[in-house]
Amino acid sequence: MSVVVKLSNVHKSFGPLKVLDGVSFEVARGEVVAVIGQSGSGKSTALRCINALETIQQGSIEVCGHAVHDEKLDKRKLRLDVGIVFQSYNLFPHLTAEQNIMLAPTCVKALGKKAARDIARDCLARVGLSEKADHYPEQLSGGQQQRVAIARSLAMQPKVMLFDEVTSALDPQLTGEVLKVMEDLARGGMTMILVTHEMAFARKVASQVVYMNKGKVWETGPGSMLDAPTTPELRDFVGSGL
Repeated sequence: MSVVVKLSNVHKSFGPLKVLDGVSFEVARGEVVAVIGQSGSGKSTALRCINALETIQQGSIEVCGHAVHDEKLDKRKLRLDVGIVFQSYNLFPHLTAEQNIMLAPTCVKALGKKAARDIARDCLARVGLSEKADHYPEQLSGGQQQRVAIARSLAMQPKVMLFDEVTSALDPQLTGEVLKVMEDLARGGMTMILVTHEMAFARKVASQVVYMNKGKVWETGPGSMLDAPTTPELRDFVGSGL
């Protein structure tokens, strides 16, 4: 399988604080990579660097043929290929679920309203919310809002999806709803990188787990590595129940 995301010796600091310290890993097409680690380990920063929401000081990041580290990067073209979903849903409260999803295809891709509406309805169906098309965000549960946020990203037909702790603000039942959508996407072949604290989900769905510690990639392997960590740091992390 071809590599679609490649981080090579990536360094990132915020002032004197070193957040990424020589991070390297690859993601092949169709692969699901779970990035795990304690708060402050650099995992969310790494995700934001992949989508050029943060710039790096050293190293290289290549995503779907885009040299993300290049000062001449066309961020608009990059983000047509890479979708990102955050912990906060960031839905427009004055727009319905369908209208929230239609916004980017009409504004960024200049699609007509009918074509954008067809895409929105298809994406809502993919996340199990066809009946909520005309509902406003305040009429939806947190899990439903997060599923709309995923559908909004899917509407741009990205080649890679990034998920930054998308379930951390949800209760267990709503978390289950969102994880099921992500599992369905994985089965459909979507290339995904997810920062998560859901160890059972990572063990079940991820083709590769990247454990980060102190801004470094500390240990990598298949989901089964969570059952037999080789480093004491990962053993402590998994044993803590996070």
